[in-house]
Amino acid sequence: MKIAYLTLVHDNPGVLKRLIAALSCKDCGFFIHIDRKANIRQFSGINGDNIFLSEERVPVYHSGFTMVEATLLLLRGALSRPQDYDYFVLLGGTHYPLQSKEYIHSFFEKNRGSEFISMARMPNDAYGMPVSKLNRMYFEEDEPVRRFVSRVLAKVGLAQRDHRKCLGGREAYGGSQWWALTREACQFIIEFLQSNENLSRFFRNTCCPDEMFFHTILGNSPFRSHVRRNLTYLHWPVGQRPSVLNSAHVQQIASRERPWIDDEWGSGEALFARKFCDDNLQLLDQIDAIIRRKRACEECL
Repeated sequence: MKIAYLTLVHDNPGVLKRLIAALSCKDCGFFIHIDRKANIRQFSGINGDNIFLSEERVPVYHSGFTMVEATLLLLRGALSRPQDYDYFVLLGGTHYPLQSKEYIHSFFEKNRGSEFISMARMPNDAYGMPVSKLNRMYFEEDEPVRRFVSRVLAKVGLAQRDHRKCLGGREAYGGSQWWALTREACQFIIEFLQSNENLSRFFRNTCCPDEMFFHTILGNSPFRSHVRRNLTYLHWPVGQRPSVLNSAHVQQIASRERPWIDDEWGSGEALFARKFCDDNLQLLDQIDAIIRRKRACEECL
């Protein structure tokens, strides 16, 4: 089982270094995109034979299509390598594993063929995905004039479109940004985009396309029948932003032999968690200690 970790980062180099150290082995590679707006010098100590920093860097803006562009850079780079990775796991710079690298490789081997991407058909108010998220025109922060005009027009019912026409009869799907996909699914995505440029044009002016772009491609493909919920634990209180994790979260996660998630996307195992930060790397020490105890118990059996 060979795994490519696609990692989007802009800060917290300490967490990234620990993430790589925890997961690194001969059968994995790390493909890292550093936001062009970030100070790349803070990541200068991150290197190795299985670490590949994207030479092309895009300025990534929250809720913008640049997030998708950065992900595609990493995906294409990983697919082009001779290692023939079996799974491609999308992570952020604040992710950290909840299981040992041995366990994670075994998990993907046992579940080979599954696509771990939380998704549902849109529009879907129950999942916080209204039709307005698809039909309202959106522009990124680097286009301030168009961004301002679109907001003004939206208030009077303009700057709208019909996503059904734009998607050419395809169903729209949305869900969590983070996923773990098979090589076959990733190759399908890249090949699909080569002959369906209209999809990229549509999502380029859509808010939070990283939560819909890959989902829509796979949702309209044969891979849809192999989809399971994603593998990332995230504490996201209703009406708030995702929480930076603390010791209480870690203890809750570790209370089960296998960290588990039960939420609107269903029930399933958690292999990773986010959001951690450089200000509290001691939390990663706690997780490492928990993983070591589990490994010791497994070896005693």
